[in-house]
Amino acid sequence: MKLSLSMPISPADVRHLLTRTGFAPSPAEVAPWVGMSAQAAVDKLIADARRAQLVHAAPAFTREAILTPYGRLADDEARKAARQQARAYSVELAAWWLQEMRETPTPLAERMTLFWHNHFATSEQKVQQPQGMYVQQQLLRQHALGSFSELLHGVARDPAMLIYLDGAANKAQAPNENFAREVMELFTLGEGQYSERDIKEAARAFSGWTVDREHWLARYRPRLHDVDPKTLFGRTARFDTDSALDAMLDQPAAARFVTAKLWREFVSPTPNAASVDRIAERFRGSAWRIDGVLRELLLSDEFWAPESRAALIKSPVDLAVGTLRQFDIQLDSALPLVAVTARLGQVLFYPPNVKGWSGYTDWINSTSLLDRKRFTERLFRALEAGNDGATMNANASPMVRELIQEAQGREKRALRQARMESAGGQGFGMRFDAEAWLKPLGAWPDREPDEAAQGRIVAAMLAAPPVNPVPAGTVGLSYLRALSLDPAFQLK
Repeated sequence: MKLSLSMPISPADVRHLLTRTGFAPSPAEVAPWVGMSAQAAVDKLIADARRAQLVHAAPAFTREAILTPYGRLADDEARKAARQQARAYSVELAAWWLQEMRETPTPLAERMTLFWHNHFATSEQKVQQPQGMYVQQQLLRQHALGSFSELLHGVARDPAMLIYLDGAANKAQAPNENFAREVMELFTLGEGQYSERDIKEAARAFSGWTVDREHWLARYRPRLHDVDPKTLFGRTARFDTDSALDAMLDQPAAARFVTAKLWREFVSPTPNAASVDRIAERFRGSAWRIDGVLRELLLSDEFWAPESRAALIKSPVDLAVGTLRQFDIQLDSALPLVAVTARLGQVLFYPPNVKGWSGYTDWINSTSLLDRKRFTERLFRALEAGNDGATMNANASPMVRELIQEAQGREKRALRQARMESAGGQGFGMRFDAEAWLKPLGAWPDREPDEAAQGRIVAAMLAAPPVNPVPAGTVGLSYLRALSLDPAFQLK
């Protein structure tokens, strides 16, 4: 049965909408949206996200002078120290963003920024400039719900992208095709929608850009640009960066490609071709408004269809941030949360390659599923041990633990409010008011919920019915822990 977009939406509908457009909501987050129409709720979500403001100031290092490139430092020891500092800054930056996701009142803004971070994937591993990664993240944030055309043009001139895909090495005398190939295959058109000649000609059009690393600026050098005519998609002209990108956006495949990718992020793993074509046509006709295409997707019949619910798998960031939001768990510091997401396969600012994180079923294998369950198991056992100042170990690889220790050592001022007294200094303070969370659902921390309360708890926690029954006699937090270990908890 179709959902009428003008009829009031239920708590289940609200949870579906808020989980897909942000992170798993708590019952308190769900309540204000119940009774709105789907259309009003979607419009409010988008309007709020467009007005979003950061909750926390970015780390102090983002306002400092740009780090001197490693290769220009005097000796090996100085270069080693600079690399260590950059690594610590990268962890601090990731922790800041995770904390922002946890506490923002407008999670759609963070969700869209994260989506573009994965779409226009660049990695600190090659860029080697955490301040520059922050600059790029702010570019993605600025245009996250604006014009895709403006975003694409901005990314093409972003210093991090110019370094990551070798655009800064692309000269008329020695064209480099990396950006030309990836901008077509991964950013605008998709495989099979361009020719090898298009790649070569586009690379010539993109030539002439360099990066001033001292000031972190893209510089256009006319003498390095190929001014001769190029033939792109069958048209010959003196293409440059802007006109070459516009030629890509003129291809009908562009709107379909971006729309289908947004569909897989928000609706279901398998886009409906007819619906994608219809929405893509409006996308192109709207001057590439991202908020417009997102609204179309969120108001589509397919988005609200029963078969689209619990059809996606939570990413590590979804799981970690969503669990904390869902139970309104307060953190003293998000630094060890970087270790949690790293162990589960997702470190912000370090996507695995230019294709980004592939997501969906690639998030789950026998090892990662155990690690996902271990995360919630330890989280709830820590909470059961005592809500006031409970701690949880940051179980991650030695490398990530080392990075966190470096961030802690170099950024003491960012941790003054954190309680890090657990064994090995790897814990973080957490607070969870179990009674306040359970009581509105008719349950209590020290007793087994009755059948009606069990149904309300399941509905508040899972996007689908649980696979395994909770053992009789399970009480309070143990009941929540048992449900968090159910496979359905991994779905959204």
